[in-house]
Amino acid sequence: MKYLLLLLTPLLYAQEAPKALVHTTINIAVAANVSYAIDALKDKFAQNHPEIQVNVTLGSSGKLAAQISHGAPYGLFMSANMAYVEKLYLQHNAITKPRVYARGTLSLFSTKKQDFTTGIELLNTKSIQKIAIANPKTAPYGKAAKEAMQTANIFNAIKHKLIFAESIAQTLSFTMAAADIGLVASSSLYSAKMSAYKKYINYVKVDTKLYTPIKQGVSLLSFSKNAQKYRLFYEFLFSEEAKKIFKQYGYIIL
Repeated sequence: MKYLLLLLTPLLYAQEAPKALVHTTINIAVAANVSYAIDALKDKFAQNHPEIQVNVTLGSSGKLAAQISHGAPYGLFMSANMAYVEKLYLQHNAITKPRVYARGTLSLFSTKKQDFTTGIELLNTKSIQKIAIANPKTAPYGKAAKEAMQTANIFNAIKHKLIFAESIAQTLSFTMAAADIGLVASSSLYSAKMSAYKKYINYVKVDTKLYTPIKQGVSLLSFSKNAQKYRLFYEFLFSEEAKKIFKQYGYIIL
C-alpha cells in the first residue's frame, strides 16, 4: 500500500495543477492621440480579461483608415475622427455603426515659459517663429488646429511658420525638439513624462469655440478571427472604468 501511494501521489498533483492560461491576441488600430492613455486602458482591461492580449498599432487616423480599407488585419479601429469610421462602415469594412468613445481637445504647448493670456493670438507674435501642428489632410487634430487658426483670423498671417507632423504624437515630438510652440492633443500633457510642464506656464487649452469638437469614434471591423474577443474590448471602452481613464487624460466624456 505504501508503494502504491507513492506511485499515485504525482498523478494526484498533476490533476490538481492549474491549467495554463491560453492567450488570444487581438489587433487594434488606434489614433495617435490615444497613445498616452492606451496603456492604462490595456492594463485595466487585462485585469478582467487576462486571457486576451491586446496588440496596438498607432498612427494618424487617415493612414490607419487607408490601411484598413486595403485589408489591414485589424479587428477594431479607434479613430480620432468619426468621419473615418463612418466611411469604413459605408464601405462595409466595419460591422458596427461608429460610436463616439471620447471627445478630444487641443492645447497650446511650449517647452519654454509663455504668456498665454492672449490665447491662440500668441501664435501671431514675433517671438513665435515655428509652430508644430499635425497634417490637416490626414490627422483630425491637425484639421482642428487649422480650423482654430482660421476662426481666429490668424491663419494667413502665420501659415509660413507652420511645421507639419504626420500625426498628433509626432507633433508633440516636433514641439519639444524643433518648434517654439505646438498645437497638441490635450491628452498628451497628462502623461508621466510631461509632469515637469505646468498649466498656464507651458500650456493652455485652446478655446473649444474656435474649432469643431473632435468626436472620436470606434467600430468593430469586418476582419476578425476572434469577433467575440474584439467585442469585449469594444464594450470595455464604454465602461465606467474606461471613462474614468479617458477623463484622467483630458478627454471630454458626455
